[in-house]
Amino acid sequence: MELGGNAPFIVCGDADLDAAVDGAMIAKMRNGGAACTAANRFYVHSDVHDRFVDMLTSKMSALVMGDGLDPTSTVGVMVNRSQQQRVADLVNTAIAEGAEVLCGGQIATDGSCGYQPTVLTGVRHGHTITGEEIFGPVAAVIAVDDIEDSIPLFNDTPYGLVSYLYSGDAGRAMRIASRLESGMIGINRGLVSDPSAPFGGFKESGIGREGAHEGLLAFCETKYFAVDW
Repeated sequence: MELGGNAPFIVCGDADLDAAVDGAMIAKMRNGGAACTAANRFYVHSDVHDRFVDMLTSKMSALVMGDGLDPTSTVGVMVNRSQQQRVADLVNTAIAEGAEVLCGGQIATDGSCGYQPTVLTGVRHGHTITGEEIFGPVAAVIAVDDIEDSIPLFNDTPYGLVSYLYSGDAGRAMRIASRLESGMIGINRGLVSDPSAPFGGFKESGIGREGAHEGLLAFCETKYFAVDW
């Protein structure tokens, strides 16, 4: 059973920002953010935070929200009004706690169940939105001064399905990844699902694995590393 997630998306100071932003769009916006593997908490090194946020905001702002059957739409709507309101409440609470909206931040104006693709900055670990599985098109960005010292923050969730990590140093990336409490870890890529590898998580994110040979072991505690260099 896969029982939810709250994936951190970690950007080191030496990361390729073009690749990181492209990966962030995949990790965040698959199925409009309504995915168990969706990146929710974006921890970005302070040295590259502003550039990353600017680039991510540009891409999120360019998305066109609309009917999934309309070929001009690039992001769909929420599954129902309840989820639309839940996402809106999370964003409004984040703003009340000190976050700043760089794009989006509003429900659809066409009467649909949509929510505008949103980037929040000024978020701090421990804000309400960092503890929730958003399940919508909202990226909450948190600046950190030291990636390795912040690993306890990345792991500070009852979920442990997937983590994403971008770094230009292969050895460092693997060291950090080995300390992340996630069943699947994407290194320099925003998509980890692969038919040749097991799918599943740690902690409250599931029991056992599905797919591949390892998935036959119901309580397998190995990690799956998906790596692009």
